[in-house]
Parts: sequence; C-alpha cells; structure tokens
Amino acid sequence: MNVKFWTIDSFTNQLFKGNPAAVFVVDTFPTPQLMQKIATEINLSETAFVVAKPNAHYDIRWFTPLKEVELCGHATLAAAHVLWNELKVDDNPIYFDSLGGILMASKAGHEITLDFPAYHSEPMAVPDGLVEALGVGPVCVSKAHDDCIVELYSFADVVNLQPNIAGLNEIDCRGIIVTADGRAGGQYDFVSRFFAPRVGVTEDPVTGSAHCKLAPYWADRLGKTDMVAYQASKRGGVIKVRYEHNRVHLAGQSVTVLEGRFLNL
Repeated sequence: MNVKFWTIDSFTNQLFKGNPAAVFVVDTFPTPQLMQKIATEINLSETAFVVAKPNAHYDIRWFTPLKEVELCGHATLAAAHVLWNELKVDDNPIYFDSLGGILMASKAGHEITLDFPAYHSEPMAVPDGLVEALGVGPVCVSKAHDDCIVELYSFADVVNLQPNIAGLNEIDCRGIIVTADGRAGGQYDFVSRFFAPRVGVTEDPVTGSAHCKLAPYWADRLGKTDMVAYQASKRGGVIKVRYEHNRVHLAGQSVTVLEGRFLNL
C-alpha cells in the first residue's frame, strides 16, 4: 500500500524556516504501533495523522519520534495547510478532534489561526539540576500543565543559551520552556526556546503547544492580550498570539516543502 504524505514548514513564509511537520491524511488511522514507526522513520519533531469526518471535522493524532502526544500546534497548522492548500478543502473554519480537545483552525489570506486551550502556570521550586543543566540562573520557575517554564533575565540569555541536554532530560516534565521579556529587541513581546528530550525532541524549532502556556504567563506580566512571540531556535519562527476567554489564538503562515509516498505499508 502506497500512502501519500506532505512535509510542511509551519510558522514561517520561507522554506527551511519555522518548524517542519509531516502530515498524512488517511481513510482510517493505522495501528498506534505503525503510526509510531512511521513517525520514528520520518524523524521530524511531529508527524500528524488526519482522518476526515462529516461537517468540517477531522480526527487528528500526533507522534514524536518516541511517543504520541496530546497536543501539538505546528503540526496542526501543517495539517490545516494540507487540507486547504493541497487537498483544496472548502470548509472554513475546520475542527480537529484530538486528545487535547476540539481545536479550531481558520484562514484569512495566507495566514492560519489556531484556537487552542490555555494552560495556566503556578510557581514551583527550582528543580534539582536545572541551573547546572542550563548554565544560568532563572528569574523564576513555574509549572504549566506538563511543562516547566523557566524565565531568564534577558532576550540575550535565551538566544545564547547552550544547555546540557542530558541534564534537562533528568527534569521531571515533558519539556523545558525557556523564556524572557522580548521588548528590549524592539520587535517582539517575548522570546522563548523549547527543549523536550524526554519525548525525543532535543530542541523544537517553533512550538505551538508551548505558547498555550506562554500566552497567559506573559499576558499577566505585560498587561496585554495581543502579543508577537519569537522562538529563537536555529530555524526561528514568529507566532502572533492572542489570549482571551481562557483560549489562545496562534496565528502564522506555512509552506509546503515536499510531497512523498510511504511504500509497502
């Protein structure tokens, strides 16, 4: 059986920027074991599998190279891009039924906006080994759902960070969100990076799900609900963020990189 798929760069309007994700649109989901093997073979931070349902609804599942996850922003943006731009679906908005709940995607021009749940954070003690793994002391550390938010003192601290990934792997959370106020740079409200070695992602280029935690975090600190965020990975990416009614709207562009087929599944 030959199965078609696409690779999409999300949260960018340029090839080889943003965050790449693979997207499969299938009649029914393969077994979880096969989906995991496919995601491991493709070896991007996320692979999305999508199944069409009536009334503009789609089931969606996401896999890292190591495991299935309950929420992923950039691969959802990639899935919406494939449905609208490659498969020419007319529905707008469209709805994804997922482990993380019902997620809405809408488009206006070249921009896609995702409507995701917000996750609030609570201060926590600095985990053992965190400062040593980061090589820099934090302003504060918070727990937000399954991630740790680590606020640093400056934009430059985030950009120049060279963490010990093995050390971060010992921290008891899905991922480490490192962030700082971005206004000193003049273009962004906040900056971040995301490390998730426990789920097979050393550093994620642009992470929609992390911004579901960062949006309420920075809305409280900056006193604003509309923000522009920059994720300072090597590839880099810009996300327009709106936080309202306990939801997070993540807006960005995306581009198709390649189209291929898995053979002999």
